[in-house]
Amino acid sequence: MSGSMNLNTHEHMLRDRVITALNSSLSFSEVLEAARAPLLELAPSDTMALCLMRTTPVLDFQWLVPGPPIPLLDGDEYASVSDHDFVRAPIFARPNEVLVDEEMLPRGEYEHSLLYQRSRELGLGLEHVMAVLLPIRPDFLGALALYRTRRRAFPSRCATVLSSLTQHLVNAVRNCSDVQALSTGAHLLEELYGRPDTAYLVVEPPSREVMRSPHAAVLLERWFAPSDFHASGLPLPLKERLDALVRMDADKRLEKNVWTSLQEDGYRTVRFVELPAREGPRRWALLMNEIPMSIPLPVDMRRKLTPREAEIAKYLLRKWSSEQIASELGIAVLTVDTHVRNIRNKLGVDSRADLLYQAARLNKPV
Repeated sequence: MSGSMNLNTHEHMLRDRVITALNSSLSFSEVLEAARAPLLELAPSDTMALCLMRTTPVLDFQWLVPGPPIPLLDGDEYASVSDHDFVRAPIFARPNEVLVDEEMLPRGEYEHSLLYQRSRELGLGLEHVMAVLLPIRPDFLGALALYRTRRRAFPSRCATVLSSLTQHLVNAVRNCSDVQALSTGAHLLEELYGRPDTAYLVVEPPSREVMRSPHAAVLLERWFAPSDFHASGLPLPLKERLDALVRMDADKRLEKNVWTSLQEDGYRTVRFVELPAREGPRRWALLMNEIPMSIPLPVDMRRKLTPREAEIAKYLLRKWSSEQIASELGIAVLTVDTHVRNIRNKLGVDSRADLLYQAARLNKPV
């Protein structure tokens, strides 16, 4: 759902503030702190928390709470009640869908749950909860929860408003986790630069190149002919995509931030990530990757899918169209599209191009 939903002027302003906050940093704590006030006002709540979950080798939880702490979610405390967390099963069953507590279990059961009783013992009184599961990668998930401490249920409009931000939340968590996996803070670019298998450019729009890793130079020379380059030194296809992204609003960027080119030997992908800046122009990192034509479906992805979905996912990794897949399997195009939607939801990918990117990361991390 995009910003075209029926919001009043104040809600539009708050939603824009949340989106700006989600893109203000590549640090989980800074992003959450920046987004907390406008989000709690946009979907009126008293407190919020983000749960980061690793699914392999075992399910592992890390709670991040901006603002006043929530003792119930502290490591040892939550571990003692996590098996009784009634929120988990409903949101796992309906990823990317915002649920309120009334959709998770009846009020009587809610009040008798160990989680609720323990919250009262700790003086919290988490009377209502609204949550959404954010699939990031097959082995990594996020869950955002908003809480009310008074007996005033979340209206359906709150869920609708939060739903309009779901893909922005997924994008923010993905960007932060990608950066955290490589390095932290000011050492990120140096860390990337020193890795021989990492290809990236840093560009200050409209066309000033700030940095180019050695492997990026190799790929650019291999990918593009001399006539493909702009006077700035950037390949025209990438410059045109960057120019378009700079002009787009945040909602439209979500669908265009991965450039993919199909070649005889495989796919070439570039992921565009807007870098945070406290002042001055925002720079962009262009993360480049080559994906062989015969890229296998990663085991972690296959485990999440039915046999038919796994079969279709393999064709998607060959960049086959829905029509080609339908013809090959002897099924309707609409049936293929339904499987594709299920694959995207289960794997937490935004598009077919993102499926290629995430499959490549799992086969050979970028």
